Amino acid sequence: MYPLIKKFLFKLDPEEVHHRTVSALKMAEKSGGRGLLRSMYHVSDESLATDVCGIKFPNPVGLAAGFDKNAEVYHGLAAMGFGFVEVGTITPLAQSGNERPRLFRLAEDSAVINRMGFNNEGADAAKKNLLHYETAGVPIGVNIGKNKVTPNEEAASDYENCLDVLYPYGHYFVINVSSPNTPNLRDLQELESLKQLIASIQEKKNSLEANGASKKPIFLKVAPDMTDEHMRDVVHTAVDEGLSGIIATNTTLSREGLASNEYISEAGGLSGLPLKERSTKWIKEIYEEVGAQVPIIGVGGIFNGDDAYEKILAGASLIQVYTGMIYEGPGIVKAINSRLLELMKRDGFSNIGEAVGAGR
Repeated sequence: MYPLIKKFLFKLDPEEVHHRTVSALKMAEKSGGRGLLRSMYHVSDESLATDVCGIKFPNPVGLAAGFDKNAEVYHGLAAMGFGFVEVGTITPLAQSGNERPRLFRLAEDSAVINRMGFNNEGADAAKKNLLHYETAGVPIGVNIGKNKVTPNEEAASDYENCLDVLYPYGHYFVINVSSPNTPNLRDLQELESLKQLIASIQEKKNSLEANGASKKPIFLKVAPDMTDEHMRDVVHTAVDEGLSGIIATNTTLSREGLASNEYISEAGGLSGLPLKERSTKWIKEIYEEVGAQVPIIGVGGIFNGDDAYEKILAGASLIQVYTGMIYEGPGIVKAINSRLLELMKRDGFSNIGEAVGAGR
């Protein structure tokens, strides 16, 4: 039914559709609809389960940050078959984000441009919503960033403040320095700035764990618009400074090869199908650099099981979707997992982990 529903939804403002979807998931959670969602969308097979950083994921298909910004509906999303859900991006203080309109569909390209600007209700609000994160039934990741008004020289304090508030309430954490929609945020990927930022975050993490907090892996999410040399330096810095993994990649500023004429001049990060090849290329290169040391979560242009499998073969231990769900609908997770089972059987893999990096 989704193709019919999509025709209606695509006539509406995309941000309004997002709010309606979140509201519908809230209603489903309150009315006991999670069981129905599970019956419709779950694919349960032990061969899809994988262990990453000591965390068991029931399947490798996650939802990327940006959808459940305030950690309001991760239980409902887990019921839709996701193997994990990443909430956020969460900043220490609430902020409204950039002016609307700030979200644009490029239907001809199966893409989206967004310049949301980390709109969220802040860490304290997210904490209240995450109190029962362990009952979601799947791992919950927490993506953290800095407030727009915080200068880069003080950025570390924002990430530390987020950890202070949220560290007990997630299975893993993500340092977001790669969104193009907060002014100068990507400057934090410059090596000396990045090294200092990670060192401060690691010091906070160690302090929290020394005071009784459970150990949690921390990932770095990287931008796709770096040079080969810069990306190589960034991922090695992350590993050398003790981070647990890499998420590749965030949205791109490139508009190369787009068929759409409308909206291509809009500022913001591009996601969706045009990002697929670029993100897969980065996954392969990052895997060759540090794949033996840390896992990679692959994201960018995944619309079906073949897209997901391509990223896994390139070196991704887990994958995430978001824009693909906008275009393919809520059944995308079931479709991807079902196709992964077919592809694994075809290639003789008894567990999805065996396929990681096998296509290099």
